[in-house]
Amino acid sequence: MAIILDGKALAASLRRKYREEAAHLPRRPGIAVILVGDDPASQLYVKNKAKDCEECGFFSRRFDLPADVSEEALIGTINKLNAMPAIDGVLVQLPLPASINERRIIEAIAPEKDVDAFHPLNVGRMVRGDSGIWPCTPAGIGELLDAYQIPVEGKICVMVGRSDIVGKPMGLLLLRRNGTVIYCHSRTPDLAALTCQADILIVAAGCPGLIRADMVKPGAAVIDVAMNRDPVTGKFTGDVCFDEVKELASHITPVPGGVGPMTRAMLMRNVLLLAREHMGLGQSGE
Repeated sequence: MAIILDGKALAASLRRKYREEAAHLPRRPGIAVILVGDDPASQLYVKNKAKDCEECGFFSRRFDLPADVSEEALIGTINKLNAMPAIDGVLVQLPLPASINERRIIEAIAPEKDVDAFHPLNVGRMVRGDSGIWPCTPAGIGELLDAYQIPVEGKICVMVGRSDIVGKPMGLLLLRRNGTVIYCHSRTPDLAALTCQADILIVAAGCPGLIRADMVKPGAAVIDVAMNRDPVTGKFTGDVCFDEVKELASHITPVPGGVGPMTRAMLMRNVLLLAREHMGLGQSGE
């Protein structure tokens, strides 16, 4: 029976740590969140981020823009926030309306305030291995692996999914820790032949029930990133058949309660790290 990786409990402990660290800074770390439109899921995410900021002793400012806002107006708001000294991180809640070029908006955020680490300059730093700020979901998975003493060095790490937000940076993080990384995606033939090799299997495909027990190596650590809503029950499920896989994996994340809370916690960590940089204190508070 697998050990359950409790992201909710770990995230709570990290927020307490960040609050203590922030209390010793010359000023409160600050983040600005821009929400375009009124998507219910995005509304909830932004509300939760504000709650996390309050718990950590940070301040947050929210900017609500209509769904039909022009790219130029959105970029104008970003430019104003880039110039505000009290704002350490700027976050534009994704996804954006189809009428807006998402890449252009991401590139408008100043790299030194890019709390998501999506800007091309920060991506380049990650590839080179010298970035202290990582996208929140991969960073959260790294914290889970550390907390449960799951070694990466010398292990076969299979990443199912190749998105810019999770898959690609997750592979880079594992490479940095001396794991041997295999990327899989929608066009990978015989997926099971590769997932069965994994000592660490990370799944972020957005395909409910994709990973069955016969696709997992006994004793593997299985990280399920996906949050798929069941159209019938309304409940969230992952890409991994949890009840099957937990019987042979060494470790497994639940959905919800695994990776999701850690993603939110890492946003707080990134705000804190950027704040320290802006105050000339370095990132030693990590």
